[in-house]
Amino acid sequence: MPEIEVMLKPFTLARAVSMLLLAAAVSLDWTPLQAQSQEVAKAIEVQGRVSVLRGGEIALFQNGTVGAKEVIVTGPDGHAVFQIGDGSTFEVFPNSRVTFRDTFNFQDMLELVLGKIRVTIEHRNGPNHKKVSTPTAVISVRGTVFDVAVEDDDGTTLVSVEEGQVEVQHRLQPGPLKTLNPNESIRIFPNQPLAKAGASPGVQFLWDRIKAMAEDVLLRNPGGIGMPGGGGGAPGTTGTAGGQGDSGKPKKGPPTGTPPAQPGG
Repeated sequence: MPEIEVMLKPFTLARAVSMLLLAAAVSLDWTPLQAQSQEVAKAIEVQGRVSVLRGGEIALFQNGTVGAKEVIVTGPDGHAVFQIGDGSTFEVFPNSRVTFRDTFNFQDMLELVLGKIRVTIEHRNGPNHKKVSTPTAVISVRGTVFDVAVEDDDGTTLVSVEEGQVEVQHRLQPGPLKTLNPNESIRIFPNQPLAKAGASPGVQFLWDRIKAMAEDVLLRNPGGIGMPGGGGGAPGTTGTAGGQGDSGKPKKGPPTGTPPAQPGG
């Protein structure tokens, strides 16, 4: 019996060491995942109908939190701003559906299913690598301000950059990345490769408004541009108000026919 115990001791010791090493390895592998699963997004502003799917739809109010893999839903009047641990924020607009930390990857921040979000990545301490995905696109950022909108059930996605720079990759179609700079945007269709980046919709909208205002002024006041010799009235009118005055009239020649009788005749 003593001999058997002596033979078992080395085996037991080796097994114990192996178990300790395995436990340490598992603990190290799961540490980042546990940190991600424990990170929350805090609602710092809530208006209208905003809820979180947590075994059911639960109303969300200011200072409420959303955990990893939980879905935020906004109604027609719903709007909310959330902040995460590193200071980054994301704004969720009406009729939207977005998942916070859809995966446990450190960089994956949001998965937008439908609607619109505005993301501001904090980068005071250097590059802050984050990713936002949609059914058709993956947006990689390092610290910037940008908007993402999923426009339909097919996943058509519009990405617009206000500040900084983002890289956009098609999630369904092969091809190179597209880099967007400030005031640039790109629309990603599910069955088409990435197109060239264009002007941001915000810039185009402003230009359209300026054009519309200018055209409206011209239509409402066609004589607003002054005419020579007068006060800028509509062409064809007479007098000083008409813009031509008497000087604009053609001069009459001598009358024709029988002259008038002379005095004393």
